[in-house]
Amino acid sequence: MSEMKTKAKGGSFLLKKTSTHHVYTPEDLTDEHRMIAQTAKRFIEKEVDPYHNDIEQQDFNKVVELMHKAGELGLLAHSIPEAYGGLGLDKVSKGLVGEIIGRTSGYGVAHSNHTCIATLPITYFGTKEQKEKYLPKLASGEYIGAYCLTEPEAGSDALAAQTKAVLNPEKTHYVLNGTKQYITNAAFSDTFITYAKVDGEHFTAFIVEKGFEGLSLGPEEKKMGIKGSSTRPVIYENCLVPVENVLGQVGKGHLIALNVLNLGRFNLGSACMGAAKYAFELALAYTKERKQFKTAIAEFNASKEKIAKMAARIFASESIQYRTSGLLEEALGGLYESENHKLVAKQLAEFAMECSVCKVYGSETLDLIADESLQLHGGAGFIQEYKIEQVYRDSRINRIFEGTNEINRLLLPTQLLKKADKGEIELSKQVEHAVSELMSGQWEISSNELLAREKQAVITTRHLFLALLGTAFQTFNANLAQEQEMLMKLAEIAIGLFAMESSVLRAEKAVNKNGEEKEKLKSKLSATVVSETLFEIEKQARQLINGMLTGEKHRQYRTILGKWMNDLQSEGEFTRNRGIAREFIDSGRYVV
Repeated sequence: MSEMKTKAKGGSFLLKKTSTHHVYTPEDLTDEHRMIAQTAKRFIEKEVDPYHNDIEQQDFNKVVELMHKAGELGLLAHSIPEAYGGLGLDKVSKGLVGEIIGRTSGYGVAHSNHTCIATLPITYFGTKEQKEKYLPKLASGEYIGAYCLTEPEAGSDALAAQTKAVLNPEKTHYVLNGTKQYITNAAFSDTFITYAKVDGEHFTAFIVEKGFEGLSLGPEEKKMGIKGSSTRPVIYENCLVPVENVLGQVGKGHLIALNVLNLGRFNLGSACMGAAKYAFELALAYTKERKQFKTAIAEFNASKEKIAKMAARIFASESIQYRTSGLLEEALGGLYESENHKLVAKQLAEFAMECSVCKVYGSETLDLIADESLQLHGGAGFIQEYKIEQVYRDSRINRIFEGTNEINRLLLPTQLLKKADKGEIELSKQVEHAVSELMSGQWEISSNELLAREKQAVITTRHLFLALLGTAFQTFNANLAQEQEMLMKLAEIAIGLFAMESSVLRAEKAVNKNGEEKEKLKSKLSATVVSETLFEIEKQARQLINGMLTGEKHRQYRTILGKWMNDLQSEGEFTRNRGIAREFIDSGRYVV
């Protein structure tokens, strides 16, 4: 495969419109995609589900056995090149497998961790010899991998790691000393992607094997959820690592650690989406069966409103994930066999903002759906006999995994400002145009156009984001990075923008292909996504305006925000949401 550079630019959704021709949706899946999805689904239903209780009781031998079976089916090999025993599939396939295993709790955590952050560092940054040695075994499941970055004093600030590596006098081995904590798969891993500072200074990645002298494990952590996954400290006491096991270049470990996490965040979004669909379907099944006042709970209008909003939130999450999978494939599709590590790192970083949105929106979607599903179960939802109880406990970790949601939110506006600072985008011109359009008060979309309100909401939100970002930068300039409350609220608007636009583009693309009548449900779902998201965007924007503006400018922005939010309101929302709920209650599944 030849090396390629992405045409799309990361964060461009914050600056300009996207055409339906340039967005990937679930409706674009190929037969090959459906085949890998069906293989994963059959594996989960036949091999994993029957052993759910064993896995939850931490039967790690069973987890390892299942990983081996997954390897035999190629489900561990999607992101490994064919030349090294893998399938070399695209990022859409990666997301599909992640989505399907997302509902399997501890097993899914082990599987996803192995195929993503524990394998991809070698896939993208390993030498030919390292790839030949490790990738075939990781693809088959003979080896299981772990990723060792977090330390007792280095969590979100990963580069503050204190694990130290010193070259021995013979220059044959690095001697590692330090401790990593909260390491997934630790109990049964064969390889540990480990980050340490050479001579206490140069942040570097190493491939450490479980048999290396000086490597040991701490006790199993007692966790609130995902109990079926192994989480232990990994301890290095004069651990001897051959020099040929340095991954990438000495002092360049940050290029691996931080960029591979982007794919980890995308993958986590897929897993959360799959688990959210599962929780949603648990709610549908229970509310259709359970009766109160001689009526199925699902038939109460209050329940229907919950069901409709849950479905819309999943629709948005799904639209975000598939859109991002298309972007990632465009960026990375030709680089599986590249030895140009600088280019690989650049392309892994290109869509960091979109991957952060996947992680934040996906994990918070799962939390929302798990919570509402449990509420619809009533008291039964608090009982372990009902599956939603475990889903609820397991969901909570995802807002912490792969960088907390707070850290990921802070990344969004700061990454955009960095791009502007490097001259990659002309942010000042975009801000000027946004302010002008916002103040004009004129709609840019014809009222006769398909999904007119929804499209205008996307345009207006983009203008609002840019105007407020520009105002924040003018006000605080170099100190803006310290204004974390402001950055978090800007990020919230950016995330809402991506969710709305992804949903609307998906609906528009489907209608253009199949006609408005056949795609009514997608149009209704996108309308509800926009309505629900606008409420949150208005809240964040008001807090920003109240927090950073005073005097006439405060009054001006407050007035223009109120006008736009009034103009963008929709009508008949109760009727629309009842219609959405009816579709899902009748089918009993999340199918759009």
